[in-house]
Amino acid sequence: MSTHSQSSPALRVLDIVEGTIVDGPGLRTSIYLAGCPHHCPGCHNPQSWDPEGGTLLTVDAIVARVLESGFNVTLSGGDPLLQIEGVIELARRLRSEGLNVWCYTGYTIEQIRESPRLLPILSAVDTIVDGPFVEELRDISLQFRGSSNQRIIHLH
Repeated sequence: MSTHSQSSPALRVLDIVEGTIVDGPGLRTSIYLAGCPHHCPGCHNPQSWDPEGGTLLTVDAIVARVLESGFNVTLSGGDPLLQIEGVIELARRLRSEGLNVWCYTGYTIEQIRESPRLLPILSAVDTIVDGPFVEELRDISLQFRGSSNQRIIHLH
């Protein structure tokens, strides 16, 4: 029984897709979060830019749904770091359940390290896929990313 339900933050979620293979290794549950400040030209998901989009779900509800499938997790969007406080709690809770957590962000790891507000995400997730999508660097041969400037950075 969860002891977090009284203070569980809520996140704006566009979709939760279970059993996907495109957002990281193996079968994963991808959680697409609303809101993105980057507005990359050529973005494959511009409907995710609206920070008021999606449905408000508590971290408790999201964790419960993820645990039903048992798959490792990918946080995507939009940009999950737009909802940084709730995303950190969600990632920590999922990792405490033994799940591997990837996070896609348009910020670079250097920008994250320079931001006291964003920095805690680096200890909360296993892997960051960093950097904005750059249309001129689009490369469909790359695994788990859309353009060659984006990096897969394993943190744990």
